[in-house]
Amino acid sequence: MRIGICGLGTVGGGTYSLLNSKKAEITRRVGMDLTIVHVATRHPAPELAKSGIRVSTNVFDVANDPDVDILVELIGGYEPALELVLLAIENGKDVVTANKALIAVHGNTIFEAARKKGVAVSYESAVAGGIPIIKALREGLAANSIQWLAGIINGTSNYILTEMGENSRDFPEVLKEAQQLGYAEADPTFDVEGIDAAHKLAILASNAFGIALQFERVYTEGISHITTADIAYAEELGYRIKHLGITRITELGIELRVHPTLISEQVLIANVNGVMNAVVVKGDSSGSTLYYGAGAGAEATASSVVADIIDIARAGRDVAQGASIPPLAFMALRNDLKILDITEIESEYYLRISARDRVGVFAKISQVLTNYGINIEAVIQKEPHGEDIEKGIVPIVLLTSRINEATMDVAIAVIEGLDEVAGEIMRIRVEQFDGENG
Repeated sequence: MRIGICGLGTVGGGTYSLLNSKKAEITRRVGMDLTIVHVATRHPAPELAKSGIRVSTNVFDVANDPDVDILVELIGGYEPALELVLLAIENGKDVVTANKALIAVHGNTIFEAARKKGVAVSYESAVAGGIPIIKALREGLAANSIQWLAGIINGTSNYILTEMGENSRDFPEVLKEAQQLGYAEADPTFDVEGIDAAHKLAILASNAFGIALQFERVYTEGISHITTADIAYAEELGYRIKHLGITRITELGIELRVHPTLISEQVLIANVNGVMNAVVVKGDSSGSTLYYGAGAGAEATASSVVADIIDIARAGRDVAQGASIPPLAFMALRNDLKILDITEIESEYYLRISARDRVGVFAKISQVLTNYGINIEAVIQKEPHGEDIEKGIVPIVLLTSRINEATMDVAIAVIEGLDEVAGEIMRIRVEQFDGENG
């Protein structure tokens, strides 16, 4: 099998190195040589010219090279990645990609083109780096009906929340450090506002439930509004705040959401810290299984890229002709499952209310919640500090019973309208993951 690599950045460079350093072991696994014959990079290193490998600065040269059997797309983004992949498919090449944005947004188009041409498109490395979660959903859990999955699938946001919690540091300070360490981009929007995680969740949901990719339907909320006070209050109540991607199948449809979430400190995923990733999957037969590891980095992600190359080489040219696993885990996708709007989900809630220090304020808040069928499960009321003393503001923190989001929206609006309440209410959803209490 002859390989062409497009992009020699962090992941591309790792893939190039891994294919060369592990060549003997890979050959033993596959039963044939996997040889890099063509590389496209904007900045060719001098040693590449001495390697005997064809080097281009134009990625389309690789897609048009008749000597390339498998094109590895590692340039990222939507364009020219989409054009490149579709050209490679049209030219009869199998494709391996680590591009989660490309798959989440254009995967349906790409997979249909691959089906018509009888080639494979593999993307294990697009979600959670070195964790083989796609393979687990498509193969290891194939006998299960997946009930739900939840994941820490962005290392940057997990690092920021970990630092805020462990060292009582504010969001802007930790974000700046994450950028200096290379965990966050100069423009960190995709990471801290949940877009990167939403790309990955859309892919996971399709493989879990056998539905078409629907990135545009993922409810997405970031972490920039989370404060160290919220993290401290959550811990006092026995919870941690994690930025989760959650998808669940219910009688009403499929939940597809990314947002900060309170989860019990007793569950395993609550203790996944730093830049690490983890995904919990609940199957009807297997119960809950946890997949943990490095979600990014040259070696971890490259290991998934090379694993996809090995799978394609093992399968040979029968990959897309029905002899292999379909790209979204199911031969026939379902189109009868509605993606639920966030207002249709049910959850427990953490509410932080800035109340004026007056007699009877808590009673008024409680009465509003009671009027909407919302019970208070726990409460923290703290003495005011700093500027709040001068303003006469007291923080009240509540945990509520499970309630429909639309109902909670109305209740929050009514409470915010009380004279005794100052400003907007902080609302964070709470999840109790049954079966994940190890």
